[in-house]
Amino acid sequence: MTHGADPFLLQLLVIFLWAKIFGELFEQLSLPAVLGEILSGVVLGPYLTGFVIPNDATTSIGELGAIFLLFTVGLQIRPKELIRIGGSAIGVALAGVALPFLMGFVFLVIRHHPTHEAAFIGAAMVATSVGITARVLDDLGVTQTRPAKIILGAAVFDDILGMILLAVVVGLVSSGPIAWIQLILLLVEAIGFALVMIFFAPGVIQRMRPGLERMETHNAPLVLALAICLALSVGAEKIGMAAIIGAFFAGLAFAEYAPEWNLMPRVAGINEFLAPFFFFIMGAKLNLSVFNGSLLVAAIVISILAIISKLFGCALPVLREGWDTAVKVGVGMTPRGEVGLIVALIGLQMRMISDAAYAIVVFMTGMTTLFAPITLRWLYRNEPKTDQSREYDTGETIERV
Repeated sequence: MTHGADPFLLQLLVIFLWAKIFGELFEQLSLPAVLGEILSGVVLGPYLTGFVIPNDATTSIGELGAIFLLFTVGLQIRPKELIRIGGSAIGVALAGVALPFLMGFVFLVIRHHPTHEAAFIGAAMVATSVGITARVLDDLGVTQTRPAKIILGAAVFDDILGMILLAVVVGLVSSGPIAWIQLILLLVEAIGFALVMIFFAPGVIQRMRPGLERMETHNAPLVLALAICLALSVGAEKIGMAAIIGAFFAGLAFAEYAPEWNLMPRVAGINEFLAPFFFFIMGAKLNLSVFNGSLLVAAIVISILAIISKLFGCALPVLREGWDTAVKVGVGMTPRGEVGLIVALIGLQMRMISDAAYAIVVFMTGMTTLFAPITLRWLYRNEPKTDQSREYDTGETIERV
């Protein structure tokens, strides 16, 4: 054993420390910490200062961070509450998935981007960030208002639909030309995965409870949850879907028992350590040299389409409840976050999107994530704050991501 510092451990230290410093700076500015963590990767990464050049090991840790990030999101969504959420949230979610995907896909095809690249970027435009939206609403003290409840409920369905869309896109682009039979099979497979996790998986966990209570292993429920998270991540990859889809639905399966077994604080601790590596790696993969005039125009247009498509697509289904509610719901659904970034990273790793397309997604994510908190604060400026228990209709407390 040498007396010098291990290069791998040193790189872990530098990435974690700087990601947290940048995240804290953004928090002090009342902006999402995730943007600061991404910016730390951009600034310190190989394409700007070259201070940190992620290796295979740190990149793998970042990928593990993405898995636990989506596992945490799934833990926040109780299937029983999901089933009870009204038609308004479902309508908002459906429109909020279809319109952004179509607008992004069509725009990029018109600009002569490859079809598979346009599909990935369209998929990245779909999912609303539950964590960012919930954090802003909670800070404003308005989570018990009707628009906030619709936003949070719709964001949950939005994530599930986004996972299904990602599964279909990954399956299609990784297996060559589009075949309708294959498309139908992929849809059935992805939707079946979702339905099993929502309706049957909690019952399986329920039947395992007596055995867990008899186990001598410390934190047995946590151990089981982590094992199933990894197992479903592997299983999702084996059947042609992304690992994060398995992790997301693993969280969903345990969500009903997360309060009883105190899973959220424990998993949040793991997530608090691993997630910064993921966001740092995301920023480090952004090649700033690809930003020429044409690409910047495309990124701005995609960002505008991402905002407009959510604003109109999510507002129209609830227009009958009044303009005020409709606008708040539309704006609340605009921020993209962790899911969109993960979609882009998967596309980059599969060599299905270029560095330029990846840059467009990162730019779009940043713009929408900045737009929503600022606009929501203005829309709710005259709304009286209510006492918060920090527990939402969608389930457990939604922590910062």
